[in-house]
Amino acid sequence: MINQDTIIALATPNGLGAISVLRISGKNSISITEKVFKAKNSKLLSDQKSHTVHLGHLLKNGHELDEVLITLFKGPHSYTGENTIEISCHGSTYIQKEIINLFIDNGIRVANPGEFTLRAFLNGKMELNQAEAVADLIASENEGSHKLAMQQMKSGFSDDLKKLRAELLHFSSMIELELDFSQEDVEFVERDEFKKLTNKIQFELNALIISFQSGNVLKNGISVAIAGKPNAGKSSLLNTLLNDEKSIVSDIPGTTRDSIEDSLVIEGINFRFTDTAGLRETTDYIESKGIEKTISKIKSSKILLYLFDSNDTNIDEISVSIDKFNREDLSIILVRNKIDLINQNTKLLDDLKSIYKSELLEIEATDSKSVELLKTRLIKEVELLNPYVDVIISNSRHYEALIKALRAIEEVNEGLLNSVSGDLLSVDIRRSIDYLAEITGEITNDDILGNIFANFCIGK
Repeated sequence: MINQDTIIALATPNGLGAISVLRISGKNSISITEKVFKAKNSKLLSDQKSHTVHLGHLLKNGHELDEVLITLFKGPHSYTGENTIEISCHGSTYIQKEIINLFIDNGIRVANPGEFTLRAFLNGKMELNQAEAVADLIASENEGSHKLAMQQMKSGFSDDLKKLRAELLHFSSMIELELDFSQEDVEFVERDEFKKLTNKIQFELNALIISFQSGNVLKNGISVAIAGKPNAGKSSLLNTLLNDEKSIVSDIPGTTRDSIEDSLVIEGINFRFTDTAGLRETTDYIESKGIEKTISKIKSSKILLYLFDSNDTNIDEISVSIDKFNREDLSIILVRNKIDLINQNTKLLDDLKSIYKSELLEIEATDSKSVELLKTRLIKEVELLNPYVDVIISNSRHYEALIKALRAIEEVNEGLLNSVSGDLLSVDIRRSIDYLAEITGEITNDDILGNIFANFCIGK
């Protein structure tokens, strides 16, 4: 996919600003820039050391277009591995356009989306999973997604994959060598040792696959549905969490008839809250549609905050609702609201604690200090998702490849158990090796690369 063109793109966002940065990469980037750049010290860029900054003017038809800073990177010691120029200019949209046109007139073309990072990958400056982490880093909006992207950029789990792949390659080569001596009935691989290895790899692949749930939470945020009977305090709770009047609060039951959504970052984790219509039997058409949407939102959420007022709720009502929505991948937090009211209804609370054997939160939805307890509990729920592994994956492409690699290893294990021949074992081992290599980019194709880098911004 790589070519010898020299490319240019705006590396900072489009629009007016104090400064803008344009990036140029390719074997002719320095020589072409020299044609249109006059340094204050009158020295040529090609004579300067890499990783240096130079003040001067860009010239168009002999006239000064802008005073700029040129940052010089000589290949292979650059982001792309090629000669690279970064131009810091004034942030006028007119100047940006004129500089790009100036370089186009001198034989440089505009870069495609992600082409700088694509060149970095193709030139061996980073692995494919690290390149994908670049896009995640740019898109990160909170501490959790930022840390995850940084982990992936610093090799992430590629070192672990390389180690697994190297061990599999060793055994694969030994088994294939056995095939050359099939007439002598020789075994170069101790089957018990190989079984230990495949069990270890199966365990490690499973851990990475399980970590995808945590990775998705850190990368995309965790969805939280706030549900309960009408007037349980759902809208008040959302307003207090967000410190904003997002939902209408009223004593009239059924006020919330549609889902109201907003996000809040708590300790670096993005939570996406949805205030839903109150759950009850109703003949009101509009309200019933809102309740249908409530049920849909709960089904797509990771956490359910079930609010109830113990003075206006019985154990059967709560049990029916919880049993209806209960599923393995949904964390349900029972939240007793309106603790400022006198009637404690201790029997209901004791029954709930006995039946659900979980911590029961007691809050006042309009009290910010009380709601801090809920925030602490939400963070605890996220921590429970953590599979206690050092490496967490968040990319669906990696997840799918790991699933396929695990299936291939499981077939190897089944083959070892049934004493199948080495040639059949070799096929499944090779499949697993190839799936692992797809993640780091040791094995890939133009279609995969095109899909990945098409989602990048132009200047990256």
